[in-house]
Amino acid sequence: MKPVEQIKQPILNEMEFFEQKFKTSMISNVPLLNRITHYIVKRKGKQMRPMFVFLVAKMVSNGDFKERTYRGASVIELIHTATLVHDDVVDDSNRRRGFFSLNALWKNKIAVLVGDFLLSKGLLLSIDNDDFDILKHISIAVREMSEGELLQIEKARQLDITEEIYFDIIRKKTATLIAACTAIGAASVDADKNEIEKMRKFGELIGIAFQMKDDLFDYTEAKIGKPTGIDIKEQKMTLPLIYTLNHCSKKERKWLINSVKNHNKDKKRVKEVIGFVKENNGIDYTIKRMKEYQQTALQILNDYPASPYKDSLITMVNYVIEREI
Repeated sequence: MKPVEQIKQPILNEMEFFEQKFKTSMISNVPLLNRITHYIVKRKGKQMRPMFVFLVAKMVSNGDFKERTYRGASVIELIHTATLVHDDVVDDSNRRRGFFSLNALWKNKIAVLVGDFLLSKGLLLSIDNDDFDILKHISIAVREMSEGELLQIEKARQLDITEEIYFDIIRKKTATLIAACTAIGAASVDADKNEIEKMRKFGELIGIAFQMKDDLFDYTEAKIGKPTGIDIKEQKMTLPLIYTLNHCSKKERKWLINSVKNHNKDKKRVKEVIGFVKENNGIDYTIKRMKEYQQTALQILNDYPASPYKDSLITMVNYVIEREI
C-alpha cells in the first residue's frame, strides 16, 4: 500500500463524504464558474491538507467528529485552491499537477476572478456558520503566505538571505497553511487553547520540513533522474546554497553569487554550482536540519495515546521527508 493510501485508511469514509461537501461548497449560479470548478475538482491532488484536519481532529478527540470539522477542511481547500489559481497567474505557469492551469485554458482575467470567487466562498462558509475561530486561523495563514512570497522576491534581488530569514520565509510561505490545517482540526472539535496551539506548532514543524525536502530536490537526483537546478535559475536562495555561501572562502562566495545572479541560465554553470554545494556539505547540513524538525514534530505526538489516527500522523511526518518527488 502506498504511504498516502496508508495515511488515509482510518479516515476513508470522512474523506469520501468530504469530497461531496467540497463539491457542494463551490456551486454557483454562473454556468462558466461551475464548468471551471468541476475542472478543479477533477484534477485535485493528494488532498494532504484535509487529511491533516481530519486526523488531528480524530486524534485529539478520541475519534469524535463534528460537522465543523468538514467545514474547516472545506475552508482550507477553498482558500488553498484560490491561492494556487492566483500563483499560476503570478508565475505565468501553464501546468499544475500534470494538467493545464486555469489561466492556460481560460486566460488570466478569468483565473483571477475564479480565485477571488473561491476565496469569498471560503470566507462565507466560516462566517455563515459563526466559525470565527476557524476564519482567524485561515486569515492569518493567507496573510503570512503573501508576506513570505514577497519577502522571498525582495531578498532574491539582493541575494542577502541569512538562515534566519530563510526559515522565516518558508515558515510563512509553506508551513503556515499546514499549521492552519492542524490548528483547525483541533479547534473544530472544541479542543482547549493550549492543545490548539500545540497542534498548530506540530503543523508548522511539518510544513518547514516539507519545504526543506522540496528545496533538496533541486540538488538531489529524484525520480526525474537528475538535479533540476530550477531554484538556482529562479535565483531562489534555499538552505543548501545559504549554508555553502556562509562556509566558503571570499573568492568562492564571489563566484557563487556571480553564478546565481548572472549565469543562472547557463546549464553548465548551474551544474557546477550544484556540485560545489554538494562538496561543501550544503546538502548534508539541510538534511540534518530537516530531520531536527521531523523529530520535534514526532515528540509532540508522543503526548497522545496510541490510535490509528496518531499512527497515520506519524506516517505522514515520515512521508514528508522520505518522499521521492
